[in-house]
Amino acid sequence: MNCHNCGARLTKVITDLPFKIRKKSIIILRNVPVMQCENCSEFLIEDEVMEKIDGIFAKIDSSVEVEILNYAA
Repeated sequence: MNCHNCGARLTKVITDLPFKIRKKSIIILRNVPVMQCENCSEFLIEDEVMEKIDGIFAKIDSSVEVEILNYAA
């Protein structure tokens, strides 16, 4: 698969990503599998990974301001 930004090759990596899920809620997910560009570092989250991330976000208490979670948990 190639990068939509620069056309270079995407490779599978594990990384930590921040997400703003509500007006005042920031979640940092650790150990997320993504496809990352070898040239420009642009990344792509595959559909099945995003579905799991959405499930994780659905369980988060609405009063949380900042939380660090592990993707695999």
